[in-house]
Amino acid sequence: MESGLESSSQEVPREATLSATNIGGIDDAEVTFHEGVTVLSGRNATNRTSLLQAIMAALGSDQVSLKADANEGRATLEFGDETYRRTLERRNGTIATDGEPYLEDPELADLFAFLLESNEARQAVARGDDLRELIMQPVDTSAIKAEIEQYEQRKRQIDEQLDELEELEQRLPDLEAKRTRVTDEIETLRDELQTAQADLEETNVDVEERREEQSELETKLEELRETRSELERVRDRIETERESIEALKEERSDIRERLESLSTGDETDVARIEDEIETLQDEKAELSEEISQLQSTIQFNQQLLDEQESMLPAEERNEEGPITDQLLEDSETVTCWTCGSSVAREQIETTIEQLRSTRQEKLEERSELNGELSDRRETVSTINENQTEYRQTQQRLTSTEDEIERRSDRVEELTDDREELTDEIDDLEADVESLETEDYSDVLEQHKEVNQLEFKLERKEQKREELEEEIDTIESRLTEREDLNARREDATDQLTDLRTRIDQIEADAVEAFNEHMENLRETLGYDNLDRIWIDRTEREVREGRRKVSKSSFDLKIVRSTDDGAAYEDTIDHLSESEREVTGLVFALAGYLVHDVYETVPFMVLDSLEAIDSERIAAVVEYFHSYVPYLVVALLDEDAQAIEGDHAVITEI
Repeated sequence: MESGLESSSQEVPREATLSATNIGGIDDAEVTFHEGVTVLSGRNATNRTSLLQAIMAALGSDQVSLKADANEGRATLEFGDETYRRTLERRNGTIATDGEPYLEDPELADLFAFLLESNEARQAVARGDDLRELIMQPVDTSAIKAEIEQYEQRKRQIDEQLDELEELEQRLPDLEAKRTRVTDEIETLRDELQTAQADLEETNVDVEERREEQSELETKLEELRETRSELERVRDRIETERESIEALKEERSDIRERLESLSTGDETDVARIEDEIETLQDEKAELSEEISQLQSTIQFNQQLLDEQESMLPAEERNEEGPITDQLLEDSETVTCWTCGSSVAREQIETTIEQLRSTRQEKLEERSELNGELSDRRETVSTINENQTEYRQTQQRLTSTEDEIERRSDRVEELTDDREELTDEIDDLEADVESLETEDYSDVLEQHKEVNQLEFKLERKEQKREELEEEIDTIESRLTEREDLNARREDATDQLTDLRTRIDQIEADAVEAFNEHMENLRETLGYDNLDRIWIDRTEREVREGRRKVSKSSFDLKIVRSTDDGAAYEDTIDHLSESEREVTGLVFALAGYLVHDVYETVPFMVLDSLEAIDSERIAAVVEYFHSYVPYLVVALLDEDAQAIEGDHAVITEI
């Protein structure tokens, strides 16, 4: 995996100046950081953690503490040409924040960049929590699901249009065959008409002198031809209108069936569910605020313990057991550096465990709320979609019924016209019969034949024009197919991307953790630790009222015995040093997977005392390649082990 610095799209300023007042245990402080590694070196209770909190405050985190004897505090970060300010104020027993920090939303940074002792990623590994929930916490899965539904609907509509084009295309061969057949019939009729006209012309030469006497007859014959032609046109139009009415009635039946299948839901149901959503959102916001306050309280209490730990030299630390076991022998009480009161260490540790347990319960409760919110939003979305489709279908039904009524009225009008034309033809035929004479019977028959052929030819040409118009319309519609296929392919690609996005994030997180954990395991030289990795599995969980399949991240550990036999171990049996490194690597994996480096140029590290000096130096060097500004709080003896070009701050 490439370095995060190489992937960053923003030019990071090479210098940053931090000013802090009344943050943690700091009265006033100003520090300039340079790009790269900065080590805060000193003994415990020298405000190193407080300075890290000041950085976090200026960047946007709420997980900071205000000096106990102050009601207000502030942190200012001058970064490049910009200045970011954050104020803290004690109100009604809580700390309220204001100002314009570097980040609008600090969630990603709190999880994967601000790695103090109480950091959620580090603690989750130490406790053996579900790491998948943590790595996916910043991902808005509800929004992804809503987007999937939109693209699925769009794809369905495109598929319907493509199916319609497919049906039209299947009609083309038959229509083209009909056009060819009608064209052949037209050619035949033209030949017959030409022959009949030639015969009539020869006959007319013989009776030219009597033509004037027969002009009235010819006028009647022409009128009869035209009237017959008009009658046939009316009959065709009646047939066409009736076919259209039958098709419209079938469509109306389909529309009615669709209307009956649609459940529109009551408007009051939508309003009620939206009220429930608003209530759940308020509950979620309150829970998030409680979780944030609990985290700040946990951090404050943890800081009390960290700052009061006895200062053991690095070479005397025992990485195979918790360092606090050694510290308890020398110090059973902790003195608060902000108010001066003394509290039993055991009492603080018990309080921290209770707060962590409460916080975990709140996190689970928030997860359940997310499931309920997702269910209700999905219900509202379904009702709204059904209501929209119901209205559109109702409009289609009304339009279809109006069209049926209009065409029915037109059939009645055409039927009346047909009756009138039939009566007119009867009258004309009677007139022609009365004007016919035996002498001109052949001429009249020839005139009738020519008239009939002309009429048939006109009808066939009209039929061909209709066929050509229908073919042209279909061919024009078929030109839409390329665009529809492109739109369908785009919708399919979007669906694939959306459906795999969550899986990809999970896979990337597992890959990143496993790769970096293996690299550090080899670098740090944990001899009896063969491998630590995350195994991604599927399991069924309840989300609201439904059971869904979700991924689970299981931390796997393999050790070796002295004789080389491998066996699987648990997180509980890792040394404190191994647990700390594992938690840090998991945070780094989240940092890289969520591209935190693109928005958060800082990473802060604290409470590394459980790791020996040489391994701390290796961890710092490894993390440095992925982070623009890495600020680490270390004891003096640990700071001395850091090699390479880096800044050291000893006075705060």
